[in-house]
Amino acid sequence: MVSAVTLIRNESLTEHVDYAYAASAPATARVVWTAGACPLDENGATVAAGDPAGQAEQVMRNLRTALQGVDADLTDIVKTTVYVASSRQEDLVAAWNVVRAHMGDHDAPSTLLGVAALGYDDQLVEVEAVAVTA
Repeated sequence: MVSAVTLIRNESLTEHVDYAYAASAPATARVVWTAGACPLDENGATVAAGDPAGQAEQVMRNLRTALQGVDADLTDIVKTTVYVASSRQEDLVAAWNVVRAHMGDHDAPSTLLGVAALGYDDQLVEVEAVAVTA
């Protein structure tokens, strides 16, 4: 399947970031908004308590599964927001590195945020996305 997403870079901005600055899709594309993917297993339990990278792994598996339910995949994402319940930059980077690894060469625009708390017990990471399909 060919993605409808075009990632946009701007030569006036630094190239030393691992994401595109913008993305576009044709007006005829179907837009998919996801709820925040959480680090929950099939029984609803939070996995990898205390481990931002471990939780990010589960989050990205759950996000991919949610997208597959609408015949989309990570390469159809035009924007993500990554939430990490921590004020420590190393925790944000640990989660980000996992998200980036799952996204591969599809470096869609993203916002990475440290937040005070997330909704589930022991939850440290959540990723929401907007995707488009042709």
